[in-house]
Amino acid sequence: MNRNMTEVILKYIEETYGASPEFLWKDLPDAAALRHPCGKWFGVWMRISRRKLGLAEEAPVEVLNLKRDPMLGLADGRRIFPAYHMNKEHWITVLLDGSVPFEELKGLIAMSYDMIENKRGCKKS
Repeated sequence: MNRNMTEVILKYIEETYGASPEFLWKDLPDAAALRHPCGKWFGVWMRISRRKLGLAEEAPVEVLNLKRDPMLGLADGRRIFPAYHMNKEHWITVLLDGSVPFEELKGLIAMSYDMIENKRGCKKS
């Protein structure tokens, strides 16, 4: 598990988008929502078993669920997956183990944030 990558990503999100992880679930201390200022989620950080993504290993991995444009086929089944525990048409799960380069991850985060920002009822921050 690349804890350093998670810390870098969450710090980047806080500095760039002003979103701090919100630990909303008492029974899930390893899961946090990331909200746009209008209140809608643009990301969910979690620590889950790799098996939950269809991988052979049981080892835990930290992931970030992000909104995506359904027209983009981003899931490759190695680094980026159809979303765990979310709508698989509109969300993806991205491994935070270093397999997705930071610059690519920043682009995916921006896409997710922009999709919320451009939604009706969500004012620009």
